[in-house]
Amino acid sequence: MNGRLNKVRRVLKEQQLDAYLVTKPENRMYLSGFSGSSGMLYITATQALLLTDFRYVEQAGDQAPLFEVVQYATPAIDTLNRVIMSSSAKRVGFEGNHLTVQQFNDFSQHTHEVEWIPLNIDKLRCVKNEDEVALLRKAAAIADAAFLHILSFIKPGVCERDIGIELDVYMRRMGATKNAFDFIVASGVRSALPHGLASSKVIQTGEMVTLDFGCVFQHYHSDITRTVAVGEVPPTLQHIYRIVAQAQQVVLESIRPGLKCAAVDKIARDIITAHGYGQYFGHGLGHGVGLAIHEEPRLSPSDDTFLEPGMIVTVEPGIYIPNVGGVRIEDMILITADGCETLAHSSKDFIQL
Repeated sequence: MNGRLNKVRRVLKEQQLDAYLVTKPENRMYLSGFSGSSGMLYITATQALLLTDFRYVEQAGDQAPLFEVVQYATPAIDTLNRVIMSSSAKRVGFEGNHLTVQQFNDFSQHTHEVEWIPLNIDKLRCVKNEDEVALLRKAAAIADAAFLHILSFIKPGVCERDIGIELDVYMRRMGATKNAFDFIVASGVRSALPHGLASSKVIQTGEMVTLDFGCVFQHYHSDITRTVAVGEVPPTLQHIYRIVAQAQQVVLESIRPGLKCAAVDKIARDIITAHGYGQYFGHGLGHGVGLAIHEEPRLSPSDDTFLEPGMIVTVEPGIYIPNVGGVRIEDMILITADGCETLAHSSKDFIQL
């Protein structure tokens, strides 16, 4: 954790800040190890404080040994104000992408002599260390096994929501602590909904079923998507499946350190566009995964971040045709020194149940 603290302190020096206030749960845990639901970090060149309430004082002391634990009572801003005053900080960075307007107003109104500087430090989490990679591998392996398990469960007459429940129960039995997000189980024309949450719709013969799911294992997330056919599906759907699979495979063969995220997105987008389906691929190619299900970097046309070894991102091209159906295939990958390693190993062949 000391290395992570030093990352923040380098930011303080570069941005000429006296302190940084961390409120986002993922960053709070990343920097301190504290997993409680309430608290904030106050970091200066010489101090590392964890402010939390009575419920978490003992837990904070156990989980965050590099931090001095400061207990606050309601309102927490009074304790924070005393901490800032005692450190003589004048320029304090804060997570502008996390605080609500009301929270920021409370901070600024109670700390009149402080200049608050919005600064996003999420990029500090982009490159994973060996321990993080191991946890992400395990989370991915649980989701991978869940896909193999659910294949025997999917059949005509089964409800989308029941498929989601079965995935949830299986992954928890495999060691997951919770779902990574609300599962997408979208069948038939609903598979054209990129975020079609599991509904009461019943699976029918001749439909595609898109499954997008994942779990949390020791705070780290997984994310996988597979699309399968139930019985014989129309040729158009088989055709777009092959296009999506091709787009993903070319990306997996091409991705490497030094490429910009936008350039990777373009590889898949150009293939799908060349086949005449560009208008039906409306989202970015992928996103970082770690303590949050969606984090930086983003494989999107607007992200010029250069890929580095140790980053873990999803590659998830898709084609979604309204009133017809859709296909998405997604894997988490680890960027390596000369390419990538796919963390999921279940088949991406066209599966017809």
